[in-house]
Parts: sequence; C-alpha cells; structure tokens
Amino acid sequence: MESLRNIFAVADLRKRVLFTLGLLAVYRVGGRIPTPGINPEALAALVDQAKNTMFGLYDMFSGNNLSQMTIFALGIMPYISSSIILQLLTVVWPYLERLSKEGELGRRKITQYTRYGTILLSVVQALGIAYFLEKNTGIAGGLPLVYSPGWGFRLMTILTLTTGTCFIMWLGEQITERGIGNGMSLIIFAGIVVGLPGAVLMTIDQLRTGQMGLVRLLLLIVLMFGVIAAIVFVERGHRRVTVQYAKRVVGRRMYGGSSTHIPLKVNTGGVIPVIFASSILAFPATLAPLVQEGGRFGWLRGPIEQIAPGMPLHDLLYVAGIIFFCYFYTAIIFNPDDVAENMRKYGGFIPGIRPGKRTAEYIDTILTRITLVGAIYLAMVAILPQFLISGFKVAPIPFIGERLDSMLPRFITEGMNVQFYFGGTSLLIIVGVAMDTVQQVESQLIMRHYDGFMKKTRIRGRRGQ
Repeated sequence: MESLRNIFAVADLRKRVLFTLGLLAVYRVGGRIPTPGINPEALAALVDQAKNTMFGLYDMFSGNNLSQMTIFALGIMPYISSSIILQLLTVVWPYLERLSKEGELGRRKITQYTRYGTILLSVVQALGIAYFLEKNTGIAGGLPLVYSPGWGFRLMTILTLTTGTCFIMWLGEQITERGIGNGMSLIIFAGIVVGLPGAVLMTIDQLRTGQMGLVRLLLLIVLMFGVIAAIVFVERGHRRVTVQYAKRVVGRRMYGGSSTHIPLKVNTGGVIPVIFASSILAFPATLAPLVQEGGRFGWLRGPIEQIAPGMPLHDLLYVAGIIFFCYFYTAIIFNPDDVAENMRKYGGFIPGIRPGKRTAEYIDTILTRITLVGAIYLAMVAILPQFLISGFKVAPIPFIGERLDSMLPRFITEGMNVQFYFGGTSLLIIVGVAMDTVQQVESQLIMRHYDGFMKKTRIRGRRGQ
C-alpha cells in the first residue's frame, strides 16, 4: 500500500497513470459503439458458430469488439501485423536494414511505414469483413445480417473500421509517449482483462449450482497461481554470456578492461510463436463452412475435421508449430554473427572462445538450447486451456486410441469443465504486460528516490534484461 501511495505522491507519475487510465477508458467507451447497418441478433448467432476459427482468435485481441462489430472491431491487430511484416522485411530488404541502423531517424521512418501498412491492412480486412457479413446474411432463421447490402454498406464499413483502428493506434502511441507502459500492449491487456469479472462470476455461479465442487475450485486456484509463477520465472529467465573487453589507449586515456555479459532470454520470441501457430491452425477451420460434402472440394472435409480444435492431430501440430516458430522468430530478430562482429570491433571476447566465427557459433549453440526450453514452456502454457475446458481426446488416435481412452483418468480425457478461457495466449499477454508496466513504474519511483514495489530485490522487465 505504501508503494501505491508513492505513485500518487509523485506529481509527474500521478499524471502519467491517470492519463493512461483515461485513454483506456476512452478505448472501452468506443468499444460500445456499433458499426452501422448490422443486425445484432443475427450477428450473435454467427459469432456462436465461429468460436474456433480465426474469428475467435482476432476477437480475443480486439477485446470482444469484433464479435460485437463495434467501431473498434479490427482492434490493434492490423498494427501488430504491419509491425511483424516490417520486422521480417528488415532482414531481407537492405533499405530497411540500413534504416534500422540509423538510430532515431531510421526508427521514425520505419514507424511511418508501419502506420501506412496499418491503414492498408485495415482497408483490406474491413472490406473482407463486409463481404463476409453480406455472404452470411441468411443466418439465424432467415434474419438478415446486413440490412442493406451493397457498396454503400461496404464503403461505410471500410471507413468506420479503418478510422477506428487509426484512432486505437493513436491512443496507443499517446500512452507510450505521455503515459506509463507500452500503449499497444496495454490496449490488448485491457481488452482481455475486461472479461475477468464475468469469468469470476460464472465460476461462483457454477460453485453455487453444484456444477463445480469446492475441491476442484481450490485445485484450479492453485493451478492458476502455479502457472502465473512459472510464466514470471521463465519470462525473467536468461542465460548470461560473459564478455571481457581488452584495455586500449585512446590519446592519453585508457578504455576497456571491464567485464560484462550478454543476456540471452529463454523466451526470445515472447507470445509471437503462439500467435503464428494459432493463426495457421485456425485458417482451415475458417474455410470449413465453404467446403460442402459431395462438392468439388468435398474430399477436404475429412482432413479439416482431423485438425479441428480438440483433435489429437490439432494438438500435435499446435505444439510442433509453436516450437518451429520459436526458432524461426528467434533467428530473425537475433543474429549471432552481428553480435560477434560488434564484439570484435570494440575489443570484446568471450573467455576461452576465439573472436569472430567461433564466437558466433558459441552464441548460436547456447541460443539453440535455451530456445528449446522456451518453446516447450510456451507449448505447455498454450495447450493448458484445452486441458481445463475439455481435456485431451485420445479416442480418435488410430489403433491405440480406444485403449488409451479407457486407461487414462476422466479428468485427462474430459477436462475439468472450466467454462472460461484460462491460460494460453491471453495469460501470457496479461502477465508479460503487467511485468513490463510494473518495471516502468518501479524505475520511475527509484529515479525519484522512492521505494519501489520490490523492497529486497529489483524486478527486471523483459526489456530491462
């Protein structure tokens, strides 16, 4: 409580916190304004059928704005997609690679390109949503989903959703610049956390009606705190590679002779590998309604059903995809050759390792090992929600499925009947963003000679490592 009082005792920090909370409130108010021309009753029926598709994944990142088709329906996803595309292009496009090395000026230029990409993606996605809604206009017992289909509705949808995304992008940048924490991350955080009170009330209702026993609830609470502790432990975990700098004389002064370290994070990719794997596996489920039995592509229904959420093949591909994208994304954002070359330029070396190629190989070996640990951790956290909700369905496994289903306990094959989304991508985002924000508040308090949140030790955020 003393640390919380210290936040409001510092005038500048108090203004930053209140400014951040004010803009997040504006974001939530905008999430209640519907997009014109859409029937809400028919939309609710459509949303119920699209939970396990890419629609459900995007809806989580938009804070349920997509399922309600508000003016913020696209959320911040176009900005995130544009940022990832620019980050990938930096590796293969020399022009962007030069910009990334030009300091503040280059960073501003890349940010400008990211904004242009956000607008372009928003227009494309808004047009796709308008067409999608028009094609499904006969759903829900004949209720029209779109009151007046045509180019008037499409242009209105493009203008509304694109403007909403641009406004969210502006809110995020203002929070980052004048508030506390990373604005884009806090907007996603707010969209996910807003469903927490409803989930708690639903759990209490299940306990009251007897659908969930007290022992199961206590076990769920212990598991929840255990998973959060594991996420904090791994997200803060890193492998230190000792670097020694040789002494050198410049003019009349001597530089170097110091020892430092390179912190290699266990989970370098963050939540990005989970998002990539989820998006790819959700794509076939999105196309499933378009594949009719007996039609030209009717033979695709069998494979699509095998990789539907809850099936053994889906879980296997999900875990394999997370591991693959962990290595893929880490290889893109961290280049051991560049690190070794920069160390050599400034007279740095790893004790016992020759500078240059051997140093790059040594760093790459360490990174490969710790990335495997981070990938397994991400995969375990990502598949936790399915275990809690419906368990692991092993019966469809060829040859041994029926025998396994009869041997395993019911809580493994049927789950714990938890009716809300717990863990996975949402929990990773919540804990990660909370750690970053607390670390920034901690830094502000210590800079002004106040006690931070951590009295005995200092917390290290993901960026502070």
